Amino acid sequence: MKFKKMALALATSAMFAVSAYAQKGETVKIAWIDPLSGLMAPVGSNQLKSFQFFADEFSKTNPAGVKFEVIGLDNKLSPAESLNQLKSAMDQGVRYITQGNGSGVAGAIIDAVNKHNERNPGKEVIFLNHSAVDPDFTNSKCSYWHFRFDADTSMKLEAMTTFMKDQKDIKKVYLLNQNYSHGHQVAKFAKENLARKRTDVQIVGEDLHPLAQVRDFAPYIAKIKASGADTVITGNWGSDLSLLVKAANENGYTGKFYTYYTGVTGTPTALGKGGEGRVFQIAYSHYNMGGQMQKWMADFKKKFNDDFYTGSVIHIYTALGEAMAKAKSTDPVKVAAAMHGLKFKSFNGDVEMRSLDHQLQQPLYLTVWKKTDKKFPYDAENTGMTLVPVKTFESYISSTPTSCQMKTP
Repeated sequence: MKFKKMALALATSAMFAVSAYAQKGETVKIAWIDPLSGLMAPVGSNQLKSFQFFADEFSKTNPAGVKFEVIGLDNKLSPAESLNQLKSAMDQGVRYITQGNGSGVAGAIIDAVNKHNERNPGKEVIFLNHSAVDPDFTNSKCSYWHFRFDADTSMKLEAMTTFMKDQKDIKKVYLLNQNYSHGHQVAKFAKENLARKRTDVQIVGEDLHPLAQVRDFAPYIAKIKASGADTVITGNWGSDLSLLVKAANENGYTGKFYTYYTGVTGTPTALGKGGEGRVFQIAYSHYNMGGQMQKWMADFKKKFNDDFYTGSVIHIYTALGEAMAKAKSTDPVKVAAAMHGLKFKSFNGDVEMRSLDHQLQQPLYLTVWKKTDKKFPYDAENTGMTLVPVKTFESYISSTPTSCQMKTP
């Protein structure tokens, strides 16, 4: 009897040991749902390569011992097509979804994932948001199953306007943004923050234009010049920013641009030597971070002849590896619980997935477009230009409050 009890205890212990590390060697599939066609295809193509490149890198080193595999799905920048691709991925048993290009798409995915998880216990899915920055996603529309690894617009405008308030040459501002939720939020928070920090600044114009449809921004530049604006604030990305700055160069606009996405595919080339010292970017990373990030960027450029700029990809793989090791599982329910409030080290320092709303808290950097030099050598799109750091905003400065009432399953 004593021997049987001992054998049972050993068997039980072995069973728990196996289950505790059952994730080691598993393949974790991530469905990437973003544009691979249309005007924003170059951005999507770069980001898919980024996810695949770092899937290989983190498959070698993550503490959970899992292998990452990325499935690329073209959503044509359409919410409806994104939901079709989401269903296709879930039908294939994929439990991790990532997307980021277009907050309209992200909102549709959040709703769909919430409904799916409620109706299909045991088949839950996690949405890893790499770049969609509408603050509502971690406020009124927050979801336990949604985790954002970029900084939202309220955070970016808090940091950006903290810098702008001390720039006495800024007197007249023009707001030019894409006509969907992201562009609306950029305009909203820009006006609110400037009204609070610089009451003397005038908003002399505001335009919203169709997303990824405008091919000639010359008429918009003419309106900006006519308004007398010395500064433009824009959340534009992809072709909508590269064509905007191209039109500014060609039509002699000499004011400043405060942007989110100067480093994104096509914009460095469109800027070229133009805009030196006049184009600023607020983001959670930049071209000249140093350390391991610089090695990764060099390896990425060597492999693809392209720049790596979506640093949230690294956040995502780091968080998944840490959470899966902590949960001792790849089950999304257990992984979500482990990521809820997770603190970890990333390329930009100590970061935290805030449990209140699943918004990553992280430092932000304001950079300016300048010629490369020995101190800041990264050559963006082989232009001889780079983004030079001007000011760092630690997490406690860029952080903004949340109204999220998180419903935990």
